[in-house]
Amino acid sequence: MTKRWWAVLAALGATSIYGVNHTVAKSLMPTYIEPFGLILLRVTGAFLLFLIISFFVPSQTIERKDWKRIFAAAVFGMVINMLMFFKGLSLSTPINSSVIVTISPILVFILSAILIREKITWLKASGAILGLLGGLSLVFFGPQITSDAPNIPVGNTLILINATSYGIYLILVRPLTKKYSSITLMKYLFLIASIINLPICFTEFKQVDWINLPFDALWRMSFVVIGTTFLTYLLNIYALKQLSASTLGVFVYLQPVIAIVYAIYAGIDQLDLLKVVAASLVFVGVFMVSKNPAQKRKALKKT
Repeated sequence: MTKRWWAVLAALGATSIYGVNHTVAKSLMPTYIEPFGLILLRVTGAFLLFLIISFFVPSQTIERKDWKRIFAAAVFGMVINMLMFFKGLSLSTPINSSVIVTISPILVFILSAILIREKITWLKASGAILGLLGGLSLVFFGPQITSDAPNIPVGNTLILINATSYGIYLILVRPLTKKYSSITLMKYLFLIASIINLPICFTEFKQVDWINLPFDALWRMSFVVIGTTFLTYLLNIYALKQLSASTLGVFVYLQPVIAIVYAIYAGIDQLDLLKVVAASLVFVGVFMVSKNPAQKRKALKKT
């Protein structure tokens, strides 16, 4: 297979893990660990894994001019992104979170247009508006509270901020993937994130009854650290070496399919009409944003 196909498989793998994570992480909070405590476990665990692997790969020196971008990428990709997602998920539901994060490619498109002057077409603009309406409908018209979701509107809003932050991260980190190895980047990004998150998250982290945790909680925590953090960020960084940020963002729309199936199977969430309508609007919006008229014109010329 070509490098591009390996990148596609990497992006697909990362999306699949994220889809399952909506339910796995939700089942941990707050019974075994509060959201900010889980974040500290996640970023420090991932940092240690990347640090260990870095001893077995060629070392690289970060150029001085790139440190500002690395710091900003860590803030948006491993601090704001994670704080908003896990806190939002603890207040909302797995299916809501999986639908809302699918507006990430739309946000990447909007942010790319603002930050790097990507061309805006009527088709993409219409798709962005449609997708945002789908995501926002869950925020404003969904149920206010359930037994497992104490404040759904606030939770959905935080997940929306999470999706925006992750979109900024993808734009910031892509130029760095052309210069540095995935291991080098992840090591420094998670080091910075661990330092920033420590004072924010340590109080909830130390409240965990680590000695008496059941196996069910331990394997789920391991999945969040090794799967949802270590593997997904590594796979996405690898994919970004071959795919654009907007192309990678499109893979996120598979998350609800995986998340819905797993959440219903696990009995954590259920499907309703609003979620179906919201997801449909988001999917159509993502499709419209992802269309590339230039490529279509080239294909027509060839025929």
